[in-house]
Amino acid sequence: MSPQSRRATIPLLALLLGGAAELASIRPGQTPQQSPVFSSKIQGVLVDVLVTERNRPVAGLKVSDFELRDNGVLQTIDAAEISDAPLNAVLALDMSASTEGQRLADLKAASAAVVSGLRPGDRIALTTFNHAVASRLALTGAFEAVSAVLDRLSPAGETAILDGVHVALMTSQAEPGRSLVILFTDGRDTMSWLQADEVVESAKRSNAVFYAVATGGARQWSVLRDLADTTGGRAVEIETGADLHGQFERILREFRSRYVLTYTPRGVSESGFHRLAVRVRRGGLSVKARPGYVAGGDDRP
Repeated sequence: MSPQSRRATIPLLALLLGGAAELASIRPGQTPQQSPVFSSKIQGVLVDVLVTERNRPVAGLKVSDFELRDNGVLQTIDAAEISDAPLNAVLALDMSASTEGQRLADLKAASAAVVSGLRPGDRIALTTFNHAVASRLALTGAFEAVSAVLDRLSPAGETAILDGVHVALMTSQAEPGRSLVILFTDGRDTMSWLQADEVVESAKRSNAVFYAVATGGARQWSVLRDLADTTGGRAVEIETGADLHGQFERILREFRSRYVLTYTPRGVSESGFHRLAVRVRRGGLSVKARPGYVAGGDDRP
């Protein structure tokens, strides 16, 4: 049954949250309401920036190496550093029927590698999706709990990727620390209530950097690239599940190597969507950062 026909016959989507019986209802066409993360009225803006040279992160840059414009207005950067702030890592894993067998074993091993790479003070959460979305584990510093949850995972059903992305992004909303969402999927969306543009809007208001690892039918799916670009993350394509372990580890290392630029917006509006442009004054370096943020009200770009 197509998502469109399901919209006509099923009034509500139940998202299973926290492994309990709490249900969240999303009506067709309704955009979930979130509070903007960034507010120039209250505090400085933090921008995660990845600087690479030949696909390798570059260390040792200073404030003077960066240039940042907010809605075209050159800003004064207060700090630029590779932050050691606690990390909120959210794993969003495809548990549709196509992930059974060796692919599931590879996914569990890759997820365990992320847990092994966490430090004291970091937290991790686990969300899975098939025909429904389950928040299996809320953000926790009890890393051993993740292994027990991973062991119990069993694939079945179809794939609600977009709904899963939305729940994963909201998991770390308004939480202290820096937030990273790592998603894995091997197919295209077949069951989500939310539309791609709705989830991209959620990503604009999220404080998380989103990375997607795609194989199988999910390769070349532009929605994953759009979501990654919106948050300053990346969409990675792999050939087989055997590549998952290395990619998950690389994403975690790469995230820890990102600079956090801090500035207080000046000469720009205190509400609405702000377009960001970040560059490095040194030649030969590539820069990746979120293209904008929402401040104050709920204006659309």
